[in-house]
Amino acid sequence: MWDYLKLGILGVIAVLAAIAANYAHDLAYMVNAVMVMIAAAITFLVVLRGIDEPKTVNPLEYMDDVVRAGVIATVFWGVVGFLVGVVIASQLAFPQLNFEFLQGFGNFGRLRPLHTSAVIFAFGGNALIMSAFYVVQRTTAARLWGGNLGWFVFWGWQLVIVLAASGYVLGGTQGKEYAEPVWYVDILITVVWLAFLAVFAGTLMRRKEPHIYVANWFYLAFIITIAMLHLINNMAIPVSIFGSQSVQVTAGVQDAMIQWWYGHNAVGFFLTAGFLGMMYYFVPKQAERPVYSYKLSIIHFWALIFLYIWAGPHHLHYTALPDWASTLGMVFSIVLWMPSWGGMINGLMTLSGAWDKLRTDPVLRMMVVSIGFYGMSTFEGPMMSIKAVNSLSHYTDWTIGHVHSGALGWNGMITFGALYFLVPRLWSRERLYSLSLVSWHFWLATIGIVLYASAMWVSGIMEGLMWREVDANGFLVNAFADTVAAKFPMYVVRALGGGMYLMGALIMAYNLWMTVRAQPAMASSHAAVPAQ
Repeated sequence: MWDYLKLGILGVIAVLAAIAANYAHDLAYMVNAVMVMIAAAITFLVVLRGIDEPKTVNPLEYMDDVVRAGVIATVFWGVVGFLVGVVIASQLAFPQLNFEFLQGFGNFGRLRPLHTSAVIFAFGGNALIMSAFYVVQRTTAARLWGGNLGWFVFWGWQLVIVLAASGYVLGGTQGKEYAEPVWYVDILITVVWLAFLAVFAGTLMRRKEPHIYVANWFYLAFIITIAMLHLINNMAIPVSIFGSQSVQVTAGVQDAMIQWWYGHNAVGFFLTAGFLGMMYYFVPKQAERPVYSYKLSIIHFWALIFLYIWAGPHHLHYTALPDWASTLGMVFSIVLWMPSWGGMINGLMTLSGAWDKLRTDPVLRMMVVSIGFYGMSTFEGPMMSIKAVNSLSHYTDWTIGHVHSGALGWNGMITFGALYFLVPRLWSRERLYSLSLVSWHFWLATIGIVLYASAMWVSGIMEGLMWREVDANGFLVNAFADTVAAKFPMYVVRALGGGMYLMGALIMAYNLWMTVRAQPAMASSHAAVPAQ
């Protein structure tokens, strides 16, 4: 009965999408409608083919198929996101690469939101979803709740990524940082995200372990808070049901405040809390040591969750935002340094008694470096929120360097470490194909990050100083074009660093592929048993 209901729903979606494509007011909407129609039709055929096949599910086994699919998607979207990043970094260094025939869909203005969304929400989002599904099963000794709802989350998220990315290059965007998708994609994100919450929370509630491990606290906080942020920041009224344009419910400084409450907490919960859940599971497992201090992990959690939500106004210093609001954001940002470093210390000290493993285990080395970048970024961020520092750093490349040292160093490296941990276990292989290739990846990624961040620090501080330089009469000495010309060497170094990071990711993709393809399979059990 349920299968026939699904067929009916999918058929209705396909027909409505075809009608929407026919009446579309803009190209992005039409292309997205056609994509939804095709996705619904393919899903219809898949459900139809399996309608009479016997469905045998062992409730005592982990649901690892969806995690394996998530690993593949994470690697794929990571390479895509890094590649687009290298392209736009090269376009900034060499404007000739904004080719005339690509104007309107392949120029910097269209590719930049594609890059940020691909790295954060495609690469990072898939990493968080698949790792959350893996960790919650292992720490609760329970199969994922909801049957195939986990697969709906996975495929729904891939559809979100494709709709958003195709929309960006065709001009479909609402122009909000980290919240670019248009109104109908936002609705789909809400549906998929609530399904993600249901699967995760449902699995926790059916757990066989009485204790909820701290990684699950971080994952749960990230899922719930992102849902709240997304709903409030994307309150919009469509101009037409057959177009991608919409009008925000809020406007002016109120809209700016909501946007950066969302924007900073997208960093705080999507890129920090979620990945801390990853850290608290995979670092102890790879080091084969218990978490250094479980009490510190709980203090870290509650302090971080309470403080982060207030820090957003520091993005709006010296704007129309009331001074007390931006000062409040600055104060909470500075205080936030303490729990952040508490988490860093907890992660690093987990290696107590196992530091010698860094000489022989490049996967653990990658995880430790990621924690180091987490500590550095969470010191730099509070420092940059101070008004005197912000007056120099804001709107400059320093901010770009800060973001990428966190994203590439913290989020990227901990994800790479988790992928190297997961692939042999999920595919029942004895070990990785090549630890030497992991070392190559580690050094390419680390040197690439250092080149990138250092170039942007130098470029940003120089840029800020040139903008504020005045002559004896109080007139600005440098035109904006002068700062652009002066930054050229740093932009070349940035593109080089990004290229090295991409090369490392390609080596990882090859290594993981060969691990599955060339390594002999082992007999293993995926039984849901209480954690040891």
